[in-house]
Amino acid sequence: MSLSTVRPATAASPELLARKAMFIRLETVRLSRIAGAGHYSAVFSAAELLAALYYSELRVDPENPRDPQRDRFVLSKGHAAIGLYPVLADLGFFDPALLDDYTRLGSAFGDHPDMKKIPGIDFSSGSLGHGLSIGFGMAMAGRMSGADYRTWVVLGDGELAEGQIWEAAMSAGHYRLGRLRAVVDVNQLGIDGFTKDVMTVEPIAQRFESFGWATQRIDGHDLPSILAAFAGLPDADDGRPQCIIADTVKGRGVRRMELSPDWHVGNLVGADYDDVVAELSAGLSGGGDLR
Repeated sequence: MSLSTVRPATAASPELLARKAMFIRLETVRLSRIAGAGHYSAVFSAAELLAALYYSELRVDPENPRDPQRDRFVLSKGHAAIGLYPVLADLGFFDPALLDDYTRLGSAFGDHPDMKKIPGIDFSSGSLGHGLSIGFGMAMAGRMSGADYRTWVVLGDGELAEGQIWEAAMSAGHYRLGRLRAVVDVNQLGIDGFTKDVMTVEPIAQRFESFGWATQRIDGHDLPSILAAFAGLPDADDGRPQCIIADTVKGRGVRRMELSPDWHVGNLVGADYDDVVAELSAGLSGGGDLR
């Protein structure tokens, strides 16, 4: 039986996934201190999405990270890799102690991931906007080889200003790549400010639908909604590609960072570091505008 025909034995509970999302945020803060700076807020908006994907949905094998039947995962918003590395270590893809030298000379772990150096990474990112094209290629390769793996791509809303995204969307719809799944982290901010001011990307659903995609919109911090959206996706190769539009808050979980243009990249030191760790450890509270 191929790996890709086997789903997790038991689906992770929302409570477990909430703890994993907290772990992702806390590790992002820790690793940023090692590096001297980090992309906190872009990880915080996607923490629940990453937790749900890796602990409940993706069909991958840490003991065989290059299994040809594995699900593919493309982190198109690659600067959020600082939050992905701890997940891969936690699952057993590599020794967690390797992260203690994050970004240091000789470390395999940089601001963006290198698929040639890090087990479990399927895409080496850099400039944003390329991930959906890569995902299209992976999904098409799966069809041509007769494999039944799914290809997941996590995009940032700011990336949607790139024309290459829409070329890939158009192609995926034309070829009816039903096992291609895009998750758009609509955290409302890019490095230059609010997306609505820099380059309007709405209406996201209608734009993907015009290229032949099926879409749904969810609260990207609500784990039951995320799990339900994943569980409801069809698994046919020949069908509409699927787009989940996840409304999130950039910086979610730390009040000073939520929807703040000042925290795309930052560095927490001293009492500020301790305060943020305490706030994250207390768990998510209400608040944050999900529109």
